Parts: sequence; C-alpha cells; structure tokens
Amino acid sequence: MPNWGGGKKCGVCQKAVYFAEEVQCEGSSFHKSCFLCMVCKKNLDSTTVAVHGEEIYCKSCYGKKYGPKGYGYGQGAGTLSTDKGESLGIKYEEGQPHRPTNPNASRMAQKVGGADGCPRCGQAVYAAEKVIGAGKSWHKSCFRCAKCGKSLESTTLADKDGEIYCKGCYAKNFGPKGFGFG
Repeated sequence: MPNWGGGKKCGVCQKAVYFAEEVQCEGSSFHKSCFLCMVCKKNLDSTTVAVHGEEIYCKSCYGKKYGPKGYGYGQGAGTLSTDKGESLGIKYEEGQPHRPTNPNASRMAQKVGGADGCPRCGQAVYAAEKVIGAGKSWHKSCFRCAKCGKSLESTTLADKDGEIYCKGCYAKNFGPKGFGFG
C-alpha cells in the first residue's frame, strides 16, 4: 500500500500514522488504537507502557514475562505462585544465566565515567538500576542489609564503615548495650 505523504509507520500495524492519531514511544510511532499491550490488549499510556525491543506491554504483563521469578516477587506476603502467565499467552522459557554481551562494558564505563561503582559488588551502576543511599550509588539488588539481607529503602537504612544495615541489625550490632537497652 503506498504511503501518500502520510506520517511515519505504526510500530504494530505498519500503516501510516498521521499526526492527529500519533502516539510516540521510544522513538517509534503508533496509532492510538494500536498502542495496546501485546499480551492482554489493554490500552497503554506513558505511565503504563513497558518496552522490550520492538514490543510494548503493560507493566503487569511485562513483569510476568520478563521480571524476576520465584518466592517474594509480586504475589503478596507469604504466598508462592506457580503462575507463569500461560493464561495471558506468555510462553515460559527456562532461563539461561544472564551473560552480558560485552563483559568488559562495566569496566570500560567506569574508566570513561559513564557509571558509578556499586560499593557491594564493585560493578557499574547505571541510571535504570541506581538507588542512592549513604551517599553512594547501589544496584537495587545490592541495596540490602549487610547482616540479614533485608531489602532497604533510603529512609530505612543506617550506615557504618561503608556498609548499610536495616535499623534492627544496626541497633543490635552497634547500638547502646547494657540494662534497659533491649
């Protein structure tokens, strides 16, 4: 079908997108009616879209398809779900361990100054995974108590000698000792 001077091509249907019906996301254009989750077909907007390559998802389906799996991820306290998203048309793939495409990229980024180093693991911390606490940049997965491993927030941590702790572990290990102090 010829493109009679129309706009860009839609990322879903590949037809011309005119200005009045255009939604832009990650440098691609979409018709408003095509800007739907690839799995559940819900309407998307800038706050609900999650992009993976050329595909667009709602955050819920994206999390089920590409997010972390296992105990404690998104199912509420004390439950373990074996739902892998088959009801939503998601094909479950046994995960291969993640291998970076360029294993030297983080070292190179540190030399160039593109990322800070995580105090826990020493790897580069990029903006998408950065949490700031105790004046340093951490990976979200490394931002845990050094004693009990509990996930922390910048408002619920205490730091000592470059390590971060939850308030409970900090009080037990470094707080006042003696009668009347727990």
